[in-house]
Amino acid sequence: MQTSKVYYTDFHTEAYGDSLPTKLKKLIKKAGIQDLDLEGRFVAIKLHFGELGNISYLRPNYARAVVDVVKELGGKPFLTDCNTMYPGSRKNALEHLECAWQNGFTPLTVGCPILIADGLKGTDDVEVPVEGGEYVESAKIGRAVMDADVFISLTHFKGHEMTGFGGAIKNIGMGCGSRAGKKEQHASGKPKIAPDACRGCQRCQKECANSGLVFDEQTRKMHVDEAHCVGCGRCLGACNFDAIYFENDNAQAALNCRMAEYTKAVVDGRPQFHISLIVDVSPNCDCHAENDIPILPNIGMFVSTDPLALDQACVDACLAAEPMPGSQLAKHLADPSFHDHHDHFTNSTPESEWRSCLAHAEKIGLGSRNYELIRM
Repeated sequence: MQTSKVYYTDFHTEAYGDSLPTKLKKLIKKAGIQDLDLEGRFVAIKLHFGELGNISYLRPNYARAVVDVVKELGGKPFLTDCNTMYPGSRKNALEHLECAWQNGFTPLTVGCPILIADGLKGTDDVEVPVEGGEYVESAKIGRAVMDADVFISLTHFKGHEMTGFGGAIKNIGMGCGSRAGKKEQHASGKPKIAPDACRGCQRCQKECANSGLVFDEQTRKMHVDEAHCVGCGRCLGACNFDAIYFENDNAQAALNCRMAEYTKAVVDGRPQFHISLIVDVSPNCDCHAENDIPILPNIGMFVSTDPLALDQACVDACLAAEPMPGSQLAKHLADPSFHDHHDHFTNSTPESEWRSCLAHAEKIGLGSRNYELIRM
């Protein structure tokens, strides 16, 4: 079985030594970014700009480091992401750009243009066939992503309330899907609401973009309208009282498999390069307008031309780390009644599931889970 190379460096710096952005530049050069032949080519750098209020997203300094290297090698880079399916500050290109600017991503700070890949309303996409796909025949990908000559992912590796963690595959597959593509990936499974646990706070309803939740004024309880619900799971992350759950155990697995297939659609047959930073490992996605304290310590920067090997290496590094005191993960483990799954991501969010994503990614030929870790 093929063994992919994953390059790694930690976050340590010395007084008067290299800064972290400089370490990242050196790492991506050591990993062979110059082998992509970037001269005169459009280079899409996919990252998450962070929801307004969230401050665990990757700092613009890291994006600038990647941009500087791409320009040094003659490429024409642009930062990009697609619009979200849920209400928030990134649901159309105007608000998305405003959010990016407020979070520090401007042409001045990052050194290149910023484009929202699926256009003003999230409808500017192209259908890309998925070779070997079992769940998706053709993925709906933001047009600017597919128009680029070279694809680079820059990922904040973190926890996630549905997929266990958000790594390169999540950043690419879900992140590059247009609004229609995101709906397609979230299509399996509908949430249920436990009436006894529901407090009637209506916070979940504010996160629903599809009229999938209906509030009963008489009972002061929330209900799911299955005719409109798309199963995106945003309500799950919004509920502070564990009143919302998924009854279909296959929902997360189907989501993970679709996400892997969308990733394959984006990267298949084109020059690619992938970067993941395990830093500020929040328990939930950067799509949240808040972020809890990290569940794990800052571990390091990882780079590979194989997104699957990259995710596997990051998972292994995280599972070997000690939980951060006072975090959601640590509190769960300290609870005498809590069932220890011996898995940091599952222990942080027991409703989540991540293994099916990596297994399916390997099955469809996205990459290899076998890797050689090369330290810098």
